[in-house]
Amino acid sequence: MRLLKLSCALKLLNINKSVQLGRMQGILVIVMVVGLSACSNKEKKAGQVLAKVNGEEITVLQVNNELMQVGVKADQQEAATKKLLEVLIDRQLIITEAKRNKIDRTPAVVQAIERAKDQIIAQAYLNSIVSKIDKSTLAEIDDYYKKHPEYFTQRKQFFMQQLVIATKDLGNDLKSYIDSDKSLEEVALWLGSNNLQYERGQLSRTSADLPDQMLMKLKELKKGELFIVNEGEKSSINSITDIKDSPVTSMNAARQIEQYLTNKKAKEVADAEISHLRSSAKIEYINSTTPSTP
Repeated sequence: MRLLKLSCALKLLNINKSVQLGRMQGILVIVMVVGLSACSNKEKKAGQVLAKVNGEEITVLQVNNELMQVGVKADQQEAATKKLLEVLIDRQLIITEAKRNKIDRTPAVVQAIERAKDQIIAQAYLNSIVSKIDKSTLAEIDDYYKKHPEYFTQRKQFFMQQLVIATKDLGNDLKSYIDSDKSLEEVALWLGSNNLQYERGQLSRTSADLPDQMLMKLKELKKGELFIVNEGEKSSINSITDIKDSPVTSMNAARQIEQYLTNKKAKEVADAEISHLRSSAKIEYINSTTPSTP
């Protein structure tokens, strides 16, 4: 039995297919700081006033913005509005007290606010560029479908069982035991006899969900063969219990292919814009420890 040690984590395998299809790296991802506007009272908050906290207004506009940020469904907005109003009241109380203690003037907070503002402005600019890309055509979607049968017409579904342990417990003795053609149940007994804690789990993943490297490895495995996935402080010992054909029709795949192609185009446009800005800018690396190439 071969022991495969894979560095990619199974926890990452449930990433939406729109990102996984082409194994593309994400578009320049910039974290949007929700509620940054609450840190400043320089601008008048517009909209119908729902509450006042020590004279500070909380408006419908603010609540609606929060609803948009968390993606509340239409049929849940009434209940969510009441909860979010209380959250905003609590936040305003905290902000007021923080300002009374001059927390907003500390270097760390000032830097964090400036960083957040820069990120929001940069993201807004990229969004304005990306918003101009053309929608994928039916021909493009059909072409991608035909060129990637492993994701669609020949898609496989892998069913697995696993033992999750602390990575620090994955010592040489355990690795040698696993490598000596043992079953998952035998490994579980070994862990118990050596007073090592573990948790059982089971999962299924399709070939469309898996990174290319892991998919190639899994295709080489037989049922019952073990492989290890390192996940930081946790690691899992996995066994394939079954493999089934799971084809997808072009009609069912069209939407996710369209989303993937949109993401791909957006990344290409964003990368091109950044390359253009770099080529027209004067960039000087002052610190000698900075890499010579960006």
